[in-house]
Amino acid sequence: MTGLMTQAAVLITAFGLVGAVCAGRRLGRVQPGVAVLTDFLLAAGLVCLAAQRSWASLATAAAVIGVRALVNAGLRTGPKRQ
Repeated sequence: MTGLMTQAAVLITAFGLVGAVCAGRRLGRVQPGVAVLTDFLLAAGLVCLAAQRSWASLATAAAVIGVRALVNAGLRTGPKRQ
């Protein structure tokens, strides 16, 4: 992966962490922050996939997409507060 793409992926991940913390604190719940974080991690994974086209990169991006889908589905169907 090129240096520029590596820096872009790290920067996207850092923005995701900051965005997740801000969303969680602003809304007072963890679920929106986790959803924001998984979206940014997906974006970073796709940047990595664009930089290095290989089966390993494709498998990593697919794993991130799968984890994101499972986490977001779990957040939607989680226990409700009374």
